[in-house]
Amino acid sequence: MECRHCASPLEKPGDFCLVCRERNTEAVVLEVGRERATLTMLAGEADEGDDHDRGHGRGRGADDDPVLGQTTITTTPEDGENEPVELRNFAGLIGDEIRRKRPEEVYAGGERAVIRAVREDIHHSLYRVDDENPVETVIERRGNRALDVVETPPIEKIGGSHSTLIGGRTGMEAIRAVAGHPHVKKVIPGPIDAGGKGSQSGLRAKVTRADDGGNVRMLLRDGSSVQENRVVTTARDREMGERIREDLNDVLTEAEFQ
Repeated sequence: MECRHCASPLEKPGDFCLVCRERNTEAVVLEVGRERATLTMLAGEADEGDDHDRGHGRGRGADDDPVLGQTTITTTPEDGENEPVELRNFAGLIGDEIRRKRPEEVYAGGERAVIRAVREDIHHSLYRVDDENPVETVIERRGNRALDVVETPPIEKIGGSHSTLIGGRTGMEAIRAVAGHPHVKKVIPGPIDAGGKGSQSGLRAKVTRADDGGNVRMLLRDGSSVQENRVVTTARDREMGERIREDLNDVLTEAEFQ
């Protein structure tokens, strides 16, 4: 494959071009199982001002196939004490392929344990896709521009008139886990309702359905106490807010708050 910008040869489809320093892959879609992962590389729309490239046949037309290519990575699952190392190595191989593309976004569907390991290995925005055909689902979303990233430290995103959190230090850990997400602008703690049904399961956290503006609510439950916290995101509508909601609940699951 050639670079879509300067026509230099690429080692693998969708690789970042080291000659002109331009990205060829806008999004990577992962379909992961415990033994095999398939990475599908998707191109972005041709730049509106890229007349020179389109004149030479290197710009991608709106009707062209957005799939640049696929790569498959396999592993042999281990049991017992060897499993964590094998899983980490598997995720590392997947991460290496993602890094050589330098995409704007990464989407993943399939085995949660593998997705968690990949998330820990890369620094790209990663969204879960639960549909049976994640590639088609992502292609349908391609008209949306990438969500803005907030680089403010998590502790500086927490504010509002209610400073008390249920669960004490554990509640703060859950809030920080959500505040640390790159598409969260601010977390505003709400009042505490002590009239809920008691539970012996310890502190639990859940992010609820997005509103029309793309913002969500994070519920903290500890015993009979419930606290609703407003989470302001960079989403522009309900659909994009739902993407962030799913991702935040995955983060809370990984942190064992669900």
